Amino acid sequence: MKYLIVGLGNIGIDYQNTRHNIGFDILEQISKQSDVKFQSARYGDIAEIKHRGRKLILLKPSTYVNLSGKAIVYWLKKEKLSDDRLLVVSDDLALKFGKLRLRMKGGDAGHNGLKNINEMLGHQNYARLRFGISNEFTQGSQVDYVLGNWLEEEAEKLPEKIDIAKKIILSFASIGIERTMNLYNKK
Repeated sequence: MKYLIVGLGNIGIDYQNTRHNIGFDILEQISKQSDVKFQSARYGDIAEIKHRGRKLILLKPSTYVNLSGKAIVYWLKKEKLSDDRLLVVSDDLALKFGKLRLRMKGGDAGHNGLKNINEMLGHQNYARLRFGISNEFTQGSQVDYVLGNWLEEEAEKLPEKIDIAKKIILSFASIGIERTMNLYNKK
């Protein structure tokens, strides 16, 4: 069995360690834990890991967050995967910092990356793991906030929250989404 795990983020040094790149950061930690490096490929960087007899294809799209759907559609077709083998990891303004929520399907909640993925797939029926970044910004400064760096107190707690996200992703691939949701969404 294999899965496509997509972390949303923007390419380039200007976006490293920003709230919007949490998907990239989580996948980066999974690859480091497995001692696997990302390789440049079509529409993104790819790393493959094995976990409990499953193959996880980690994708960091090079299409920028708002156009992530193109990369996802390409890799689903290339790997001959159905949409139930897809998990998208993104930031979420509606959740408090570090809150993690796994869902089987859903709307875009104003997230342009998820909106593009929904449009490209033609539906919203794919798993997503949302990482809360909070909404502590003043009116009109949402873009600066999302593309901004973590606050010092957030940065201190980030490794612990990323570790939980890694566990959720590996659980999704090994025991399925429903059991994983039961284990982690209640916390």
